[in-house]
Amino acid sequence: MRRRDFLKTAGAVTGASVLPFLKFLPAEAAGRSDTLVVVAGQGINSLDLHRKGTNRPSYQVTVNIYDRLVRFGVTELKDGSLSYDSTKIEPEVAESWTTSKDGKSLTFKISPKAKFWDGSPVTAHDVKWSFDRAVSLGGFPAVQMKAGSMTKPEQFVVVDDMTFRIDLPKPSKLTLPDLAVPIPFIINSKVAKAKATEKDPWATEYLHKNPAGSGAYKIARWDPGQQFVYERNEDWALGTKPGVKRVIVREVPSASTRRALTERGDADLYMNVPAKDAKEFKEGGKIKVSGAPIDNCLHVLGLNLKHKPFDNKKVRQAIAFALPYKEIVEAAAYGRGKPMYGAKEMTPSTIKWPQPFPYDTDFDKAKALLTEAGFGKGFETTLSYNLGLADWQEPTALLIQEALGKIGIKVTLDKIPGANWRTAALVKKSLPMHLENFGGWLNYPDYYFFWAYKYGHLFNSSNYKNPEVEKLVDETLHMSVEDPLYAANVMKMISIAFEDVPRIPLYQPYLDSAMQKSVEGYASWFHRQLDCRTISKA
Repeated sequence: MRRRDFLKTAGAVTGASVLPFLKFLPAEAAGRSDTLVVVAGQGINSLDLHRKGTNRPSYQVTVNIYDRLVRFGVTELKDGSLSYDSTKIEPEVAESWTTSKDGKSLTFKISPKAKFWDGSPVTAHDVKWSFDRAVSLGGFPAVQMKAGSMTKPEQFVVVDDMTFRIDLPKPSKLTLPDLAVPIPFIINSKVAKAKATEKDPWATEYLHKNPAGSGAYKIARWDPGQQFVYERNEDWALGTKPGVKRVIVREVPSASTRRALTERGDADLYMNVPAKDAKEFKEGGKIKVSGAPIDNCLHVLGLNLKHKPFDNKKVRQAIAFALPYKEIVEAAAYGRGKPMYGAKEMTPSTIKWPQPFPYDTDFDKAKALLTEAGFGKGFETTLSYNLGLADWQEPTALLIQEALGKIGIKVTLDKIPGANWRTAALVKKSLPMHLENFGGWLNYPDYYFFWAYKYGHLFNSSNYKNPEVEKLVDETLHMSVEDPLYAANVMKMISIAFEDVPRIPLYQPYLDSAMQKSVEGYASWFHRQLDCRTISKA
């Protein structure tokens, strides 16, 4: 009765966009204990994360259908939510590993339990072919592998069928955790090689639509723009067997429709819930909300140093003192964000990251700094934001526009469609003032600085260039945290970021998901995508 009633009222309550969802959804799927129905705002565009142009939602496919040598563990937070644990590395395809005395080689023993979907064993040859592919195809995967000091196929050595070795130019604290991120997944090389061609030696066209993995789930169906379906791999033996047999992930662009489907029980899990909805779900008490601050992640206001007057440090500091931080956290994060303002000292006393910056709303300081910079009468500029992230960026942009007007800076808002954002903000780096978000997959402050503060790197959308920061990052990135120089270097980096503020932190966002009370085992992950393997339904 509930579903029939919902069909009658769907047009009035949630709009016609709900109808495709119901067309493809098996009858009463959300009520079955063996099936998980998930709604997400954006769907996948490939089954191959190494392929150029693969979008962020597709990362989750790699997580669920492929295995890696190692994986991160899961921990329970104070509020009972589950989150990945960046400090815990667990076996997956590798049943064990050792590090050479000089720290420059890691040797992995392949588990005999690791089997591809066709029943063949996972071997060191498959691992090498997959890693060779990751560093050879270029783009984001190759850069991510580089973060762990893995850049050349010659570094990956087949010792024997069940033993694999990685040789490093120098010891690095990042190599092992970098093996647990989505990129270094292991492909059935025999299947892939059979589909490779002279023009496509890495079988990218085949693997784009035809995965060849060993993971806990297989892809049973993919209707681009509508849905994809996971089926549990009943032979998977590298961990506890997943609690649900089938996972249906539906693409529902409208946030209001995703919320309505969740409230009515037609969806079990709603990924990446806007902060306002998360707050109201929690207050309502009928829907569970699980979330945690995203490690190594910040929502920021970026000031592009290639656009005047943002090349003037005093102008950047003036803006940092003019921002309405408290109002932004209230209006954009609805309490689901950790404030990153109000520190009392310009010099950090800890390497904790993210940490609050030494700025708070002070219009008198802001005006004084603008005057010192030669802009006492203000200036005009543009603030760009991503319409695909309008739930937090639009209210933030409006508040910034109003606040900067109080110190004489006239701001015109520039709304950019989500599909065009990456090119404008990160590739061309052409936006003078803009809202941006970056979260580093490896939970170290120097790793964040590597991506967001080094000139030319993808997430340095401010075109910030500081030789001292570059030197500190290069010296620290692979350094052990126990090294006496590590803390000193990191605090120096943070201190420079405090003073130069090319990126003005607003808050550390939460990753929130809403679910029916029958859903158990959901965990938040650094990659912000769905990992089905720990989930069950009561």
